[in-house]
Amino acid sequence: MGKQPNLYAFNDLSSLASTLRTYVIQCQNAGFERHGLFKVAVSGGSLPSTLAKALLEPGQGDSEGGVDFAKWEIFFADERAVPLDDADSNYKLLKEELLVKIPEEIGQPNVHAIDVKYLDDVQEMADHYQEALMQSFAAKDSVKLPIFDLLLLGCGPDGHTCSLFPNHELLRESDAWVAPIEDSPKPPARRITLSLPVVTHGTKIAFVATGAGKKGIMKLIFDTEEGRSLPCGLVNEGGADKVSWFTDSAAVEGVAYPRRGSL
Repeated sequence: MGKQPNLYAFNDLSSLASTLRTYVIQCQNAGFERHGLFKVAVSGGSLPSTLAKALLEPGQGDSEGGVDFAKWEIFFADERAVPLDDADSNYKLLKEELLVKIPEEIGQPNVHAIDVKYLDDVQEMADHYQEALMQSFAAKDSVKLPIFDLLLLGCGPDGHTCSLFPNHELLRESDAWVAPIEDSPKPPARRITLSLPVVTHGTKIAFVATGAGKKGIMKLIFDTEEGRSLPCGLVNEGGADKVSWFTDSAAVEGVAYPRRGSL
């Protein structure tokens, strides 16, 4: 048995947020030590609101220093091919839930939104977003894959993460850092996403999954052979102990996989 992902379960969202804050600050400080910046990829869904709760309310983790957003470089783990003010935009979601609430004194992050010039051509949009990654992480021919300090991800009810969906051909993409998708089973159909090798190559990978609506898929991912082939299961397998799941009790009710007690 190789190294396994870490599963943390909390009684309530506020305990989850407090521990997530400590974890993110640890990842941030490790990034600062490595290269003076914190390079993070963020998903949409309910994640931005949980992140805001974790990062904007001072907590126990501040013994290691607080959040220094001025040195954060934020990319999107996936994005929808819609205008930045569209209700389906992950940028809009992150902006409203987190970015506009960051106090000036803790700095403003460098956020990489999609270029809306390419809304009609998702391949072009993916290529352009990959170029932004190359500028940050070095040219593609000099490094095989970018190494994010942290990827903050969600888990869909079907086991998808980013815009990587079960049984989709994109799960086999091994060359591109950023890939287009025009047939997403969840609307909107047209999106771009980080590829699976980029996700599993991260220094740390964190999933946030909360609520009773998640318990079926969590049981599948953690307790069954079938769940290993789902996108979240593939991240667990590829990332091994670099992966940590932050969940509440409702999301892991009935899950047999062992929980960890503390970070």
